[in-house]
Amino acid sequence: MESDERILVPVGADAARWRTFRSVRTLVVAARTMTSLVRVLDVVPEVVADDPRIAVVFAYDPTSAFNDGVLDLLRSLGCRTLPWAQLGEISPDLLISASENIKVPTGDYPVLVLPHGVGFQKQVPDSAKAGTRLSGLVHDELLAAGRAWLAVSHPDQEAQLAAAHPGTVGRTVLVGDPCLDRLRASGRWRERYRAALGVGPGQRLVLVSSTWGQESLVGSWPGLPAELLSQLPADEFRVALVLHPNVWGGHGAWQVRVMQQSAVDAGLITVDPADGWQQTLVAADVVVGDHGSVTLYGAAVGRPVLLGAFGSEAVPGTAGYALRTAAGRLDAGRPLRAQLDAAVAGHRADRFAEVTASAFAEPGEALPRLRELVYGLLELPQPMSPGRRGPRALPVPKLATVRARSLLVHTTVGRGDGGELRVAVSRFPAALAVESAEDDFSFWHLACDVDEPDTRLVESAAAVCSASEVFAAGAGRQRAAALLDDFPGARVVALAEEDGCVVGLRDGRLVHVRDADGPVPDPGAAATAVYVCLRTGTPLHGTTVDLAHGERRQRLRLGAAARSPVGQSAVSRARTSAARGLPPSS
Repeated sequence: MESDERILVPVGADAARWRTFRSVRTLVVAARTMTSLVRVLDVVPEVVADDPRIAVVFAYDPTSAFNDGVLDLLRSLGCRTLPWAQLGEISPDLLISASENIKVPTGDYPVLVLPHGVGFQKQVPDSAKAGTRLSGLVHDELLAAGRAWLAVSHPDQEAQLAAAHPGTVGRTVLVGDPCLDRLRASGRWRERYRAALGVGPGQRLVLVSSTWGQESLVGSWPGLPAELLSQLPADEFRVALVLHPNVWGGHGAWQVRVMQQSAVDAGLITVDPADGWQQTLVAADVVVGDHGSVTLYGAAVGRPVLLGAFGSEAVPGTAGYALRTAAGRLDAGRPLRAQLDAAVAGHRADRFAEVTASAFAEPGEALPRLRELVYGLLELPQPMSPGRRGPRALPVPKLATVRARSLLVHTTVGRGDGGELRVAVSRFPAALAVESAEDDFSFWHLACDVDEPDTRLVESAAAVCSASEVFAAGAGRQRAAALLDDFPGARVVALAEEDGCVVGLRDGRLVHVRDADGPVPDPGAAATAVYVCLRTGTPLHGTTVDLAHGERRQRLRLGAAARSPVGQSAVSRARTSAARGLPPSS
């Protein structure tokens, strides 16, 4: 379907000949931007569920600078969509829009405007003339015609709108916030969302949230995701980026991905603007944001919040503006991890209670109130069926997450009471991290996966690991020999077998590494244990190494593996260990 293709069913002069359902009312949903479309798609199905009396069609308005992706989303969902020009040829009973910036054809049907964020807290560029306008305030013509109804989430917003435009008096309806209600209803599925995002036990999820515009977080600090990833150990943290749909729509998904390419390669979770931001917010442990609505929602659901930016376009006196002083600031000039740790440790569940109370009223009641409003405007009685739904948990998102294929590994070595090695391990994305100074007990090495595409990294790696497959017990020995030949600069290679990991050394020896508590260790951990033994001159056989990746602990036991020929070429290159400053193998 093209944007200008008229539809014949379920609306139009001759529609009765072709339609199946005997609808008695027509509800048109305006589709102008991704932001507004996603918001109405979140609520309209819940409001009119199970009611064949209402025919729902979408009208595509192509006039926005941020219309990219709108038609694609409508197509993917199977929405019946008419061009905006056809709207003037039909007589709907109600139009619902989460974009206030629409030019509605002349008619007598009402227009219900839902907020596409939290309230009316931002000045945005006016597409009709120079200067700015209050986001969420509808055009004068709709107000003058008495056709517009504005849904608000708090009584204070009614007073704010009345001060901004007297024509809104008597045209606002308090419904609450269906998005916040659904976020709260989804809390019980938090662990499901974390699993879908690839957040493991003991890891913290840092959500970086940005509105759009040059004063936004991503506009003023575009390198923040990469900086976080460079300073946060990959075993202890995941970082997700939620951008306002106008960023994606205004610049294109290709441009966004290219601008964040290093961060994406390092494991950044980029969240689809049409699906997943709410689940990611529920899953998050801390929010780094700005003056956008997602940051305020984060505060409302009890997450620690740090502000990385706060634009002058925020409207004083609003709940969003109050977050400017209620939340702490993320200082680019200080270590980021320490600030995040302090924000989490010092957070109180009621820290943002006052801000939340000034933004959201009628908690849990938004859908019933909105349903009552919509059916009243349609002049239909609500159905007496069990289809009157309450807030529902959000579906588990389907996200393609990646992890860094090359890690710069920092190890700090000590001894336990029994003489075992105790090693604190911090692994950082190699493309972003910077090595600090070493000493006798603290040192670095580069570990790469065999699938690392960056030749510069794999040629410099001390350890090469194969994490993509698990070999049968004893079958990985020959593969280790092949890896040593394939990666002549590596000191050790590691791969997984069913009963543990095999680590091959440049001098031809093989070390079997198993977890004392049962599960097969990942090859990267096995390689780290062996590398630490080489650096400290610790025997490789009969040694126990306690690895600590943040809160996660592993007790690895090293022993001899059946020797396998590694090829004369690998042995002859044993001298490469000297170039890496390694002591002779023990």
